[in-house]
Amino acid sequence: MVRFFIGFVVLQALLFTAELTHPVQQAFVQPWTEGIAAFSTWLIQSFDSQVLVQGVVIRSLDNGFAVAIRAGCNGIEASIILAAAIFAFPRAPWLHKLAGFLLGVFTVQVLNLLRIISLFYLGQWNRTLFDWAHLYLWEVLIMLDVLIIFLLWIRYLPRPPETQAPVTPTTDNPS
Repeated sequence: MVRFFIGFVVLQALLFTAELTHPVQQAFVQPWTEGIAAFSTWLIQSFDSQVLVQGVVIRSLDNGFAVAIRAGCNGIEASIILAAAIFAFPRAPWLHKLAGFLLGVFTVQVLNLLRIISLFYLGQWNRTLFDWAHLYLWEVLIMLDVLIIFLLWIRYLPRPPETQAPVTPTTDNPS
C-alpha cells in the first residue's frame, strides 16, 4: 500500500508538472481542448444548428451565451489522476495497465462531453444553477467517475496464481 501511495503521488506530481510546461500546453493541452470544444459543438449541432465554436469557446447564436473550456474542464486533470493510480498499482501487468488507462480515459472523456453539453444548456436556462453544477456537482461526478473506473479496473485484473504449500506425503503407520 505504501509503495502504491508513493508511486501515485510521484506520478501525479510528474504528470501535473509536465502538463503545466509551455511545450506540453502548446503541443497537447491547447489542441486537445480545442478538439473537445469542436467535438462538443458537432454533437450539439446534430440537434441545435444555432451553435458556433471559436477555439475553446462554444456560443449560442440564439442568445449569445457561451462557455469556454479551460484547464480543469478538458478532462486532462481527471485523466492524469486516473493514469497515476493505474500506473502506480504494483501488481498489474503492463498490458492491463495500458488497456485500463485507454478505456478509462475514453470513459472520462465521454462523461466530460456530457458535462460540457449539459453546462452549455444549463447556463442558458439558469446562471445560478450553472455555477453550482459547474463548480460542485460535475467536479464531484468526474472524480467519482475516476474512482469507479479505477476500482472496476482493479476488480477485473487477472488474479495471480495461488501459491500452495507443498504437499508432503503421509505414511501410513498402522500401529
